[in-house]
Amino acid sequence: MRFVFRAAFMIALVSLLCIAPAAIGWAANAERLITTKAVDILPDEIRTYFEGNRQFLIQHVLDPVEAAQKNPTLAHNRFLRFEKYGAYPYADLPRDYRVAAYKYSKRTLDTNGLLPWSVGLWSQKLTDAFRAHNWEDAREAAAQLAFYVAEAHDPFATTTNFDGHLSNQTGVEARFGSSLIDRYSQFFYIRPNQPSYIQDPTDHAFEMCLSAHSWIENVLLSDRRARANLSDYTDEYYDRFYSQAGAVLVRQIADASTDVASYWLTAWVNAGKPQLPSR
Repeated sequence: MRFVFRAAFMIALVSLLCIAPAAIGWAANAERLITTKAVDILPDEIRTYFEGNRQFLIQHVLDPVEAAQKNPTLAHNRFLRFEKYGAYPYADLPRDYRVAAYKYSKRTLDTNGLLPWSVGLWSQKLTDAFRAHNWEDAREAAAQLAFYVAEAHDPFATTTNFDGHLSNQTGVEARFGSSLIDRYSQFFYIRPNQPSYIQDPTDHAFEMCLSAHSWIENVLLSDRRARANLSDYTDEYYDRFYSQAGAVLVRQIADASTDVASYWLTAWVNAGKPQLPSR
């Protein structure tokens, strides 16, 4: 019995370690760019509070990454493997967590990722903190919420082909969500829309994930074309990749900024529009 338990434990541990790298998501510069752009477009009623906490938000938006490094079981909050639930638009997956868990089991949901539900959870936590006038918890929840909303706009956070390994394009996630940003962000023209109230935070999170998912084949094709007749990922490759996939990248960052601001605004409205402090 002890041997069986130990074997089961080792299998579970290996599985968790395999999941963690799969949840790379946006790189640090993308998360911070999305967060600061979100602050810029907030309405006056709440912008002062978020402006006063801008540096805190930028510094702590990556806290979920650090938490998952310490506890790999948390990695499942950062992705959703849509293909595990049939064909696009994946209508077989209920958006109500309890209904989905009853249909597929909690273990299956954990394995395939909880990203949209994580967005809904942190949206509620921010609402609760605003309602309680707990400003310390509010800014922490705002940073966590920004992270998960941003992740929902990363195409590779929504697919089983999370790093290109299924299409023989390993590393494409890092090339798209990290290298292009590091190399070309000074040329980005990011113009988010004004934030708006979100009727159902979890349902909207599913829509964000579906929208991001729709760009996967476009990015993969751009990666293959950029690498054509090249022996390595050279400067020429990145110039080609950016010329073909850069518009998608900028769009996703802009949309993520809009949605982060919209979720912050929604939490404040749902909390009864409390008077926010300057910090």
